[in-house]
Amino acid sequence: MLWKLVYSLKSYFSPLNVFHYVTFRTAYSMLTALFVSLLIGPWFIEKLKKLKVGQVIRKEGPETHYSKAGTPTMGGLFIIASILVALFIWGDLSNTYVLICIFSLLSFGFVGFLDDYLKIKRKDSKGIGAKRKFLLQVLFAFVIAVALVKAMGFKATVLQFPFFKSLTPDLGWFYIPFAVFVIVGCSNAVNLTDGLDGLAIVPVSMCAGAYALIAYLAGHSKFAKYLHIFYVPGAGEVAVVAAAVVGAGLGFLWFNAHPAEVFMGDTGSLSLGALLGTMALATKHELLLPIFGGIFVIETLSVILQVAYFKATGGKRIFKMAPFHHHVEKQGVPEPKIIVRFWIVSLIFVLIGLSTLKVR
Repeated sequence: MLWKLVYSLKSYFSPLNVFHYVTFRTAYSMLTALFVSLLIGPWFIEKLKKLKVGQVIRKEGPETHYSKAGTPTMGGLFIIASILVALFIWGDLSNTYVLICIFSLLSFGFVGFLDDYLKIKRKDSKGIGAKRKFLLQVLFAFVIAVALVKAMGFKATVLQFPFFKSLTPDLGWFYIPFAVFVIVGCSNAVNLTDGLDGLAIVPVSMCAGAYALIAYLAGHSKFAKYLHIFYVPGAGEVAVVAAAVVGAGLGFLWFNAHPAEVFMGDTGSLSLGALLGTMALATKHELLLPIFGGIFVIETLSVILQVAYFKATGGKRIFKMAPFHHHVEKQGVPEPKIIVRFWIVSLIFVLIGLSTLKVR
């Protein structure tokens, strides 16, 4: 928002007109979030240590994780702070989509914070409990879905399928539960993936980077027409939000890389996952999310299959442990190698997703 003050002086110094361009503000939103994250990270980690805000490790988890007990968690707080600072400077806070994204980040961040706080206070891994967490997520996701439908108008309930420019079914009122599913599903998928040092934050940043491009294209009438995608007036500003996520994510990775100095906790994973879902909905590229976030889909499916098979067979397992990254870990693959390989797979998914913009 501060950029508007500088932009208002353009009549006195014409080069300041550059502040009006989404591309300029997107780039500097990312750099600002990165700088803020790197700046406040050490101070924040020290505060967490003094407050003894340490990670609680579940007893049934891999033995190699026991040494991580006590590592500062709730690092999601300084990710959120970095994003908000960047948006305060470079975002258009009068834009409805930006405000909805901020609400998504903060509301799901609140759920994650509450869960992290109770885990630390009670010294167990249950937190607020699965049912309460889910109900809060659905409630906030419903508010976001309704707000997006109201803001977008008649196009809101129409879906566009990747690879097919003419396949655009209208879900009508069924779009609301669909949107809730997208937000809650993505939030929990990122949460499940966040099990190794740096494993979740890089795919999140990659997906956010992809949606920064999608938002810019969807918010530009000529590009949208050329690519045969929905034109969403005002959605270009979501690129500034997505770029802030990339910057804050890279800054967090500085401290979260193996061996991690801090974990994002549910505060970070739930909020970032929900924000990705919200950006997918706001840009009308909901169905690209499972492609961009393919690694999140794999992790989630591994848990669903494991639980279903366990119940159906009376205790048998498909994987040595779920989510899938723990299964690979149990096979003896070193943690750093698992992390980097998952990053590579995530990049492949993002590139496949972006390719669909032209293959229609």
